[in-house]
Formats: sequence, C-alpha cells, structure tokens
Amino acid sequence: MQPIKASSYEIVFNTSGYERLNTILKASSYSKLFIIVDSNTQEHCLAGFLNLLETSIAIEVIEITPGEENKTIETCSGVWDALADLDADRKGLIINVGGGVVTDLGGFVASTFKRGMDFINIPTTLLSMVDASVGGKTGVDLGNLKNLIGVINNPQLVVIDTGFLATLPKVEMRSGLAEMYKHGLIASETYWQQLSDLTTMTTDDLNQLIYDSVVIKNDVVLKDPTEKNLRKTLNYGHTLGHAIESYCLSHEQRTTLLHGEAIAIGMILESYISTKLAGLSETQLDQINNTLSNMYDPIPFSKEDIDHIIELLKYDKKNANGKVNFVLLESIGKGSIDKEVPNALIYDAFDFYAANSN
Repeated sequence: MQPIKASSYEIVFNTSGYERLNTILKASSYSKLFIIVDSNTQEHCLAGFLNLLETSIAIEVIEITPGEENKTIETCSGVWDALADLDADRKGLIINVGGGVVTDLGGFVASTFKRGMDFINIPTTLLSMVDASVGGKTGVDLGNLKNLIGVINNPQLVVIDTGFLATLPKVEMRSGLAEMYKHGLIASETYWQQLSDLTTMTTDDLNQLIYDSVVIKNDVVLKDPTEKNLRKTLNYGHTLGHAIESYCLSHEQRTTLLHGEAIAIGMILESYISTKLAGLSETQLDQINNTLSNMYDPIPFSKEDIDHIIELLKYDKKNANGKVNFVLLESIGKGSIDKEVPNALIYDAFDFYAANSN
C-alpha cells in the first residue's frame, strides 16, 4: 500500500511503516524516546513493537490506565510528571502505541510539555487507525464531556499496522467499524455499499477498507484542516452520539458504551432527522438503519434519559452563538453542515430508533 500524504506527515502501512519510522530515528538527533502505552497495549503490543525498532536511542515506557474514563487532565498530569522525572526535554520524541485514548492523550501531552515535543502515532485499534490517529486532533475529556480540551497538532508520522487487530475483541472491531460507516455516509456511497455486507470479507478486504477509510478522512482534513467548513462533516453522528456516550459514562445505572457503539446510535438518529430537514430519502434511511441495527445491539432510552442527553448537546464543539449545529445527510455520500434541529424532532428520532432497532 502506498503511503498516504497528509499535510505535514505521512500515514504508512505495515512493514513499510516500520521502515519509515526507523529511517526517521536514524536521521534524527532525538535525545530520548518516550513510549506511551496503556496496560492493554503494554501486554499485547509493546514487545512486538520494540522488536521492530532499530535504534540506539534510550527508551522509556510510560503506562496509563486504559479506558475513556481515564482520558483526563489528571492522567495528563501523571504523564507530564513522569516526563519531568525522566528528564525529558524538547528534543525527545513521544511514540503513542495504543487506541484512541492513547493517541489523543499522548498527542496532547506531547503538544504541551515544554511547549511542544515531536510525537508519532502507532494506532492499535480499528477505531484509532481510521479516526483518532489521523488529522492532528489531540486532547482529553472535561469530566464526562467529550474532547473539550485539546489542540490540533500533527504527528511526525502515523504507522498503521493491521496486525495489531488480531489482539482486539469483536466489540472493539465493531466500534471501529462505526467510523468507517460514517466515512462512507458523508463522502462515498460506493464505500458505504462495500461496508454494508461484510459476510465474505477477507483480511485483504479489511486492509483495503481501512486504507480507503483513511484516504477519505485525510482528503477531508487536507481541504479543511482547522474545521471551518467541510471537516465538520466528520462529526456526523457525533452530536447525539457524543451526548449519549457522555450520558452513559456519567450515570452508573447505564452500561458504558464504546465510542463506536454510541456513534452508531447517533448516526441512526441523525439519519432520521436528515429525512425531515436535509432531503435524505426514506429508502436510504432504511438502508442505514438496517445496516447499523444489524451490527449493533439496540439500547433502550427512557424519556428522562433523552431529556438529559438533549441537555448535554449544549457542550458540543460545533456549537456557535448558543446554537446546536448538526451535520445531516442530503443523501448517502453527501453531508450538510450547521443544521439546527428542534428538540421535538430529536424525540421523534429516538422514537424511530426504539421502533426500528433489530
């Protein structure tokens, strides 16, 4: 697979990615390497990754606790303290080996420690390969509010090694697929159709689908790196999806949802809304609902749950001038940004979801 050229870095796949990484290390004058992992990637991924490094630069490993609930400033403080204790300087390199929490948080730590260190992302989950590691967004949650603190800062390199996917449980694979579905819905009906039936998918097919998903996201980011217009479409399903994810994180009686599970619900809800406000056809709504509801288990929501979820919408990053801005679909493959949605229609969307989930 050919490298994908982003604005100031490359996204390189499998063996070629490690060759590129080692070339960077040999040509650099980095003072020390700091590898950030969580306990899952420490156990399942780190040894294999270290075996592929070709460098005499001193290496330190910093481990964080896994899980979205630990994507916090408090965790950052622990990593900053560790960097200071290990005599990190601005000529050090941070390598983030992990899923979206590790790459988001590690990139933010690198961007802010001593006003900025270089970093490289090695995503190990499907979600982080197709979404979190590409585009330069770094950051953490503010309490249970998703990604409110952060900066846009590009890595030096992204290495996507699909071999890491063998370490993932099926629920994590399904979570990552949600972002791939989203890329098809906002940018390519052909890609969406390829994802709609995965019953005969081979490993080679998956590798190509991942590659194509990264291409879609990267093309959007290149056209609008700071999310003024087109890049907002990458938030399709996320306005309600993030609110649902935050609500479930903050209420002990609710089962915590993986990011992709929440976004899949958000995409069904926002597809229904799209039929009312943006021109999406009922036929395409049915295609979207059937595909997603066959992949993800239905989640019940009470009227009280929905009230709280709607209240959380005021924290969405796309909001402006006190207005909640949605991304909707005019059709599969064509998104539309900055759409206001009345609360009554959101309740109707939840009714549709409850009545049509498989």
